[in-house]
Formats: sequence, structure tokens, C-alpha cells
Amino acid sequence: MSLDQPYRGGFVGPEHRFALTVYFEDTDTAGIVYYANYLKFMERARSDMLRAAGVDQRAAMDRGAGVYAVAEANIRYLRPAKLGDDLVIRSTVQKIRAASVLIHQRVFRASEQLTDARVTAAFLTPDGLPTRQPREWVEAFERIRQAA
Repeated sequence: MSLDQPYRGGFVGPEHRFALTVYFEDTDTAGIVYYANYLKFMERARSDMLRAAGVDQRAAMDRGAGVYAVAEANIRYLRPAKLGDDLVIRSTVQKIRAASVLIHQRVFRASEQLTDARVTAAFLTPDGLPTRQPREWVEAFERIRQAA
């Protein structure tokens, strides 16, 4: 691994794992992660999961096909993360629809689960209208779900 390359997560079976450390900027004055920052952590993990699955959102956007946007996010906070904690975001594809994908995401500190979230990413045209996902992306999600 080169120190000049960004960190990339990867798949362990059907589960994508993305590690990060809680920095001062992520916390409130008590040293606890501000609740909205979990959404940022999960966004980074989802983006990395898509990249690892072979989904090139930038190319789709450049050719005018569309991009994913979060249509719904449900999160349950179980325990707080704190300054200096090393976290792992575990993401799995839960359901694939014609124009969206449901992703289950959990944040862990070692073996302790801190959050439980379900995020629906809708595939939208450049005008913001839902449209069918590219077939090759749906196939990639199916392969991920079936990995063991």
C-alpha cells in the first residue's frame, strides 16, 4: 500500500467494510461524534462500496445517464462514538429495485455496534427524475448479495 494513495475499503463476502478514525472535527465539545456525521461516514462507505462493485457514478454522470441520490435514510443510534475511536462501516445490499437500491449500514467500534441504518439510494436522471438503474449495476449488486 502506498501512503500517497487514498484508503479503499473492500468486500468480505457480501459485506463491504470501510474503516475510519474519529477526528476532533467529527465531535462536539464533549468529544462525542455529532449525530449527523454518522451520515457522512456512511456516505463515504457507500461511495466506496459502489466503486469496489464496479459502479462508475462519475462516468454515468459525465455521459448524462444519471446518478444515485439518497431518497430515504433511517438510522438508529445505539451507542456513541468518541474522539480517537477507530470505526468500521459495514454495508450490505439488502434489496434491489428497478430504480433504487436499499443498503443496510452499521457502524462498529471493534465488535460493538454503534448504529443501524437503512438507506435507499435512487437512480435519478440529470433532471432529478427516477429512472432504471443500468443493467450492469443491478447485476453487480446481485453478485454482491450472492457472495459467500
